[in-house]
Amino acid sequence: MVPLKAKSLSLHWEFMFTRSMFETDDMIAQHQLLTRVAALIDNHTIKTTLGEHYGAITAANLQKAHRQLETGRAVGKIVLEGF
Repeated sequence: MVPLKAKSLSLHWEFMFTRSMFETDDMIAQHQLLTRVAALIDNHTIKTTLGEHYGAITAANLQKAHRQLETGRAVGKIVLEGF
């Protein structure tokens, strides 16, 4: 972990179904939030921050994503999937 700390690496994770899975008292808030976000997306008030989507996490795709980051000109999120 120490080598990653030196690079200021961060990993952020939020499970969107926590409220429903654990039947929290504020479960309805998830519905209200998703309804509001859907409306904002539908009327183009907000849009995705997706910059590039490279598909499955493979060595080749990871290299592509890293090359893009190294240019210092990456805009938006770079996505690799299949973890």
